[in-house]
Order: sequence, then C-alpha cells, then structure tokens
Amino acid sequence: MQVVGLSGSKVGTKTRTAMEYTVKSLRKKYPDIQTTLIDLAEYDVQFSDGRNYLEYEGDTKYVAQAIMEADAIIIGTPIFQASIPATLKNIFDLLPENAFLDKVVSILVTAGSSKHYLIAEQQLKPILSYMKAQLVQTYVFIEEKDFYRKEITNDDVLFRIDRLVEDTVILTETYTQIREEKEAKYGF
Repeated sequence: MQVVGLSGSKVGTKTRTAMEYTVKSLRKKYPDIQTTLIDLAEYDVQFSDGRNYLEYEGDTKYVAQAIMEADAIIIGTPIFQASIPATLKNIFDLLPENAFLDKVVSILVTAGSSKHYLIAEQQLKPILSYMKAQLVQTYVFIEEKDFYRKEITNDDVLFRIDRLVEDTVILTETYTQIREEKEAKYGF
C-alpha cells in the first residue's frame, strides 16, 4: 500500500506541522506501508494548462504522478479567506477527472477560526467526490489555539489525527479487498 500525505500550501507552518505528525503516526503504526509526505512549499509546481499530467516535467510531474500512484491520500490544507488555497486547487486541476477512482482520501484542516470548519464540507469534499474519491467521512479540524511553537498542544487533536490515520488505512484495506474479490469473480 502506498499513502501520500499532501501538505497543500506554500505558506505557513501549521498544516506542515500537522501533516508531519500524521505521517509520523502512520509510519509508527503501519511500518510496512510506503509513506510519502509531499509539502507543496518544497516543490515548484506549474499551473495547470489542461495537458495530461504525464506531459508535465520536473516537480509538477513528480507530484501528480505520486498522487496518481498512491492507494490513499491524506490531504492537509489550511483555510485562507474562507477557502482552500490555490496551490491545492491547482493540484486537482492538474489531475484527470477520475484521478481518485479506487483511492481513499482523508482530510486534515488547519484554520485560524472555528468559523471555517465547514469549508471542507462545502468546498473540498465536493471536489474529491467529483474526482471519484472514497472519502473518510470524518476529518480533523485544527484551530490556531491548538498549536504552540510549531507543536500541536491539544491531546484531543493528536488522538483525532491517530484515528484519521487508522480509518484511512482500514478503509483502504477494506476497499482493496472488496475490489479484489469482485475482480476474482470474473475469472480472467
């Protein structure tokens, strides 16, 4: 199984901090799972111009290909101006319409205000559903007050991240098993 953790912003540190904890939890609980953390702040990703993702080069191709090859993706996103960042939306635009078909996608959100807790429901989940993702229904929402000096200080948030990791892996294993059983019935 391959899992990609995607930190979907070029600015700020809270989403990266939360994604680092998430990937650390994943590696600790499931050492046999191949895990990659992609922080968009570390890559020079081009804006989508409608080409097939395989036609891009460099960082753009690497990021798109890593996501396409993953069995599960854990998306970390901050909320800016009551919306997801353009860098994350650009990633979705680079990928084909059915990019998340047969993939499990879970969400982790960082925000400066509790007023933004529905952004994932109203903006992110519809995009992921359109792209055929199997969504982990619950997501982790982390507020500014849960961080101190690039550390998560709220034990409940840490517990919820651990649970998100567990739910992502269990759902991925379950869907994989169901698909394999269904394909075995065809007998070819």
